[in-house]
Amino acid sequence: MLRGRARRGREAHAGTGDDPLDAAQERRVRAVLALGGVPQADLPDGVQQVRLRLLERAASGREAPRDVSAWAAVVASNLAMDWHRAKRRQERLGERLAALRQLEHPSGEDSSVLSVAVAQGLDELPDAQRQVVVLRFYADLPVRSIAEQLGVPEGTVKSRLHTAVRALRARLYEDEVV
Repeated sequence: MLRGRARRGREAHAGTGDDPLDAAQERRVRAVLALGGVPQADLPDGVQQVRLRLLERAASGREAPRDVSAWAAVVASNLAMDWHRAKRRQERLGERLAALRQLEHPSGEDSSVLSVAVAQGLDELPDAQRQVVVLRFYADLPVRSIAEQLGVPEGTVKSRLHTAVRALRARLYEDEVV
């Protein structure tokens, strides 16, 4: 799903020698994509898509983002949401619920059970709530940066975070993980 656009990004970027993302920014983008549910196999394409958007922004004459790292994390979060939307269009709801039920009782250490439960909880959140949780707790962006990058008031970000954390907490208690 991300491959076609990312391929064009690599072609556009191949002739330049300057990578718009440094290594730390690339790791952050990969983490946001992975935590947003993008499969491991699609992560390189997602990173390339973020690069492409940064290069397109520069090519269009727009000003570079004030905080490239925060901007890239938000773009990665949006790509993860796009990936989920495309996935939903391709899968029937029944198949998806069946797959989640199969993962209800994973074996392994407590930390892996918690990780699976949190991942399932994140997957069940509305897109806007999942986005702010990933940006705040996994990309480690402050509320102000999230609000600026998403173009919403800080209060909206705080409200979404509060609602999402409450839902995740309820899910973990319901599943008796914590």
